[in-house]
Amino acid sequence: MARVQSVPATGIPATRPTAIGEAERARPASGEAAAAHAMPLAEKTAVDCRQLVKSFAGGSVVALDGVSLTIRSNEFFTLLGPSGCGKTTLLRLIAGFEMQDSGSILVHGQKLDGLAPFRRPVNTVFQSYAVFPHMTVEQNIAFGLEMQRRPRPEIVARVKAMLALVRLEGLERRKPSELSGGQQQRVALARALATEPRVLLLDEPLSALDQKLRTGMQLELKRLQAQLGITFIFVTHDQHEALTMSDRIAVMSGGRILQIGSPEDIYERPAARFVADFIGDTNLIEARRIAPTRFRIASGAEIEVGDPGPAGEEVLLAIRPECTLLGPVEPGALSGTVDQLVYEGRGTTYYVTLAEGIRLRACEQNRDGARPRFVRGDKVGVALPANAVRVLVK
Repeated sequence: MARVQSVPATGIPATRPTAIGEAERARPASGEAAAAHAMPLAEKTAVDCRQLVKSFAGGSVVALDGVSLTIRSNEFFTLLGPSGCGKTTLLRLIAGFEMQDSGSILVHGQKLDGLAPFRRPVNTVFQSYAVFPHMTVEQNIAFGLEMQRRPRPEIVARVKAMLALVRLEGLERRKPSELSGGQQQRVALARALATEPRVLLLDEPLSALDQKLRTGMQLELKRLQAQLGITFIFVTHDQHEALTMSDRIAVMSGGRILQIGSPEDIYERPAARFVADFIGDTNLIEARRIAPTRFRIASGAEIEVGDPGPAGEEVLLAIRPECTLLGPVEPGALSGTVDQLVYEGRGTTYYVTLAEGIRLRACEQNRDGARPRFVRGDKVGVALPANAVRVLVK
């Protein structure tokens, strides 16, 4: 009977996206228990959502199904999930553009239930920018301040400060049609920040930008959030955006929160199959538990893990392609055949088929112009580091 080659535990290589911001090292609880987890001190809480339910079409479409969530002050928090998961609905409830069927929302201890959007201490930046085309940059930025009837000297000073903050000095007299997409997004940000909201809501604000502009705006948003020290709640379906920008992430599916944690937690310690499959690439292997930390797969090979994970005999084992190690075939070790390889610039992905048709992906960095180590048809040994394998409910 083959056994997986024993190798030392390894972390996720530096080639995967990393988070900017404080990393949480403790493994978070999963499911609604994690979503409802409260901060130790009330004054550290920016947004508190309690058992929110929202449905449409006369109740036949449930957009949010008992969502509870606590967001910290000065945190860059991301709601991540596919289309239809409920993330934008949740943002719209916080903004006041929709009203929940049941449940409560508090911002810095203030209950918002029933309050109109303009009475809430939050502002929203939309995917479409929503800048006023007939107004100049400075008029757009001043709009909210004028609606609040702020004194003229204060408006002038605040607009000047916002222009400097988003690096649009010298463009204040231009109309939106004279600006690039990235510049228009900065105008929308400056307008939303000018009135000094306690929480800024961002509804997929970068999705309309090309890749280069999007990368630049990701850095810009992180800079602004750190400089201003206010809470950002960011909605996206883009895993890379979420991993690179967030302090914490809530992964949503089907109107529920499946897991909350730091980018490292979400990527390295997924709590559910959906999270493992949705965030990055993952090898999923059906297995049967034969000991607390040992599992047998269909080929008969036994796989050792570091963390026994949830209880259950029939499980899924998850391991990232960059943690799946290839080498020479060794007697008694797991092995397979390379049936496809894909060159991806910085790395090469190998598709390896094991016995019983189990197919795994393994990623290796391309270093110093070296050619891929293996070609199609090669027999290779496969090692799965124990601490890189996660046990999930099947």
